[in-house]
Amino acid sequence: MIPIKVAGPVPGEPRSPATTALQYLQPGALNLTSLPPLSLYIHFPWCVRKCPYCDFNSHEAKGELPEKAYLDAVRLDLEQSLPMIWGRKIHTIFIGGGTPSLMSAAGLDRLLSDVRTLLPLALDAEITMEANPGTFESERFRSYRDSGVNRLSIGIQSFNGAHLKALGRIHDEAEALRAVEIARSTFDNFNLDLMFALPGQTLDEARRDLDTALSFAPPHLSMYHLTMEPNTVFAKYPPILPDDDLSADMQDMILEATAAAGYGHYEVSAYARAGRQARHNLNYWQFGDYLGIGAGAHSKISFPHRVLRQARYKQPASFIEAAKRGNPVQEEHEIARADMGFEFMLNALRLTDGFDPNLFGERTGMNIGSITKALNEAESKGLLYRDHKLIKPTELGQRFLNDLQEMFLGS
Repeated sequence: MIPIKVAGPVPGEPRSPATTALQYLQPGALNLTSLPPLSLYIHFPWCVRKCPYCDFNSHEAKGELPEKAYLDAVRLDLEQSLPMIWGRKIHTIFIGGGTPSLMSAAGLDRLLSDVRTLLPLALDAEITMEANPGTFESERFRSYRDSGVNRLSIGIQSFNGAHLKALGRIHDEAEALRAVEIARSTFDNFNLDLMFALPGQTLDEARRDLDTALSFAPPHLSMYHLTMEPNTVFAKYPPILPDDDLSADMQDMILEATAAAGYGHYEVSAYARAGRQARHNLNYWQFGDYLGIGAGAHSKISFPHRVLRQARYKQPASFIEAAKRGNPVQEEHEIARADMGFEFMLNALRLTDGFDPNLFGERTGMNIGSITKALNEAESKGLLYRDHKLIKPTELGQRFLNDLQEMFLGS
C-alpha cells in the first residue's frame, strides 16, 4: 500500500510551527473522538561495539563522542516538534539506543532538564533508560536516578560467558551479575533483558539463565527469542541455532518458571510482577502515540482526522546537521485508512490478555466492522477469541502470532 503523502513542507527543510499545526489539523479520512496517551522516545545512537544480531540504529563509538553537539540537536528536534503536540502531556519517557548509559551523568541531567523545560510531564511519569552491563559504575547510575530516571532496562542477554561471547557482547558473566546488583540497589524498578534459543544453547542452559535472573527478583523480565534479522552479521554468517522443537521447549519452560515465580505474561516477550508492566511499551501495544526524537527515531502522532508516522535521519552527523537546518525529519506519511486496521492489530495482538473492542475505534477513528471479515476468519481458525468486551489471541494464536497478524493486512 502506497502511503498517503501529506501536502506540506519538504522533509529536511525548515518549516514554521504555525504552518505545521494548521497542516495536520485540516479535515481528513479519520474521525478520532479523543487523542491517545502520548509518550516520548529519545534515541542515543552510539554503542561500544555493534552486536552481530543487532538491527537497531546503533553506531560504534570511535574516539570521543560528540555528546554536546548531539544533545544540542536533540533539543532543537524537540523544540521543532512542539507544534505537533501542543497542550499534550507526556506520560512515559524511554531513552533507548545504542547504549544510552554511555552518556555522561551531566549529559543525562541536561537532557532531562531540557525535556522538563519544554514539555509538561505527568506527575507519575515513568522514565526508563536502557543500560548495558559493560558500562555500569555505581556513582554514575546514582546520578542518573537523581536526574529523574526511575526505571532501568538492562541488556543482560545471558549470564553464560560462552553465549555472551557468541552474541558479541562486551561484558562477561561477572559484569552481568554486578550490573544487576547495582541496579537492584539503586533503582526500585528495573527490567532484565534475556535472550534464548542462542547458538548452541541447551534447555538446561536456558533454564540456568532464567533461574539466575529470577534469583534477583526483578520487577520485570523481557525474554526474547533470538532471530536472524536482515542486514546483520548473523544474517550474513548464520550461526547454528536450536531447532524449532528445542526452541518451543525453552518457551514452555519460560512460561512455567515465570508463572511459578509470580510473573504475569502480559505481552509476547514481557513478564512482570503485579503493577510493574512497562507502561511505555504498553502504550505502543495499545496503539498510543509517541514522539521519537534523536537519530533514526520514529514517531506516531494522532490528530482528530489523521495519524502520522515520521522517521528522523539515521546517521548521527546527518541528524545533527538537519536539526540545525530546522527539520531533522527524513520521512513522513499519513497512515492510509486501508492500512489502519492492520497497524492497530499488529500491536494490540501482542497483548496476551487482549483488548476491549472499543479501543479499536478510539485509536483508529474507524468502526471495528472494518475488520470483521479478518476477525471471523481468525476466530474460525482458532487463533482468536472474542466477545463484546474482549478480543485476544488464543494460545494457538500466540504461537502463530505472525500468521494471525498477517490476516489483517489489507483488511
